[in-house]
Amino acid sequence: MGPGVSIIETAIGEAQNGLRLDRALADLLPDLSRERLKALIGEGHVRLTGQPTKISASMKVAAGQSFAVTLPAPVALDTVAQDIPLSIVHEDADLIVIDKPAGLVVHPAAGNLDGTLVNALLHHCDGQLSGIGGVARPGIVHRIDKDTSGLLVVAKSNRAHEGLASQFKDHSINRLYAAIVYGLPVPGAGKVDAWIGRSDADRKKMAVHREGRGKHAVTHYRTIERLNGAAMLECRLETGRTHQVRVHMSHIGHPLIGDPVYGKDRKGFKSILETLGFKRQALHAKSLGFIHPATGERLMFESALPADMQELLSHLHV
Repeated sequence: MGPGVSIIETAIGEAQNGLRLDRALADLLPDLSRERLKALIGEGHVRLTGQPTKISASMKVAAGQSFAVTLPAPVALDTVAQDIPLSIVHEDADLIVIDKPAGLVVHPAAGNLDGTLVNALLHHCDGQLSGIGGVARPGIVHRIDKDTSGLLVVAKSNRAHEGLASQFKDHSINRLYAAIVYGLPVPGAGKVDAWIGRSDADRKKMAVHREGRGKHAVTHYRTIERLNGAAMLECRLETGRTHQVRVHMSHIGHPLIGDPVYGKDRKGFKSILETLGFKRQALHAKSLGFIHPATGERLMFESALPADMQELLSHLHV
């Protein structure tokens, strides 16, 4: 196996029994789109354990079968260092904690090849970022959506990358989000335990599925403030799935205000959002805690609610 190449092994469960291979793998590996998986299968990067023959995306799978998906090393992007201002909360030889503004993409990808957090970090750190993530995502151990604001940690050294990745994997990272949602959740505090995978209707979206499809996801929420037709919530992530807070809150009938994907404008809110020019989901990564992978020290960082969400709150006070 060459440098940068990784292999993901997964087993077909009862929920995927009888599905097409590409559909089953998309359920089990929600970080990979179905189209990406089709391409990997066609290129011979997916193998059925114990079967050397080539397989197809349309083959029907059976519960208990195991597959190995080989992910080739990321193709080198022409990622340039750019002098983009950063709000740095903490920095040392191993890692850097950033307070990301809404609107900033984390890493380069199709449609966003520059102007990203990675471009800014390459300039600030003078190229000294962990290489484990490959040239496409140097130092990136997790991310938050483009239009979500708040805290994230980036690895500067490989030991930090490995240590942080391990903490994210075992869900020991402390992550709290502030969210402003439509309606008043009843009960005011609770736990959403619902599996998340790619939507059958739109592969660019995530959705809640029956147990066994996608990935297990748990969000704990509690109401911080009751507002006029809305509520300010604090959401603690027990797991960290793509769009987790947005999908889970929509699932219980209280989507994030301003969310263009998982929420629809409700009566009485459209004019407020237009007046404020608020065009994003009202979600902020307010707290981030972890054990420093080099020193063993427990670190905790806090980020104040950004001005646009504060202004939205002021318009929603009862």
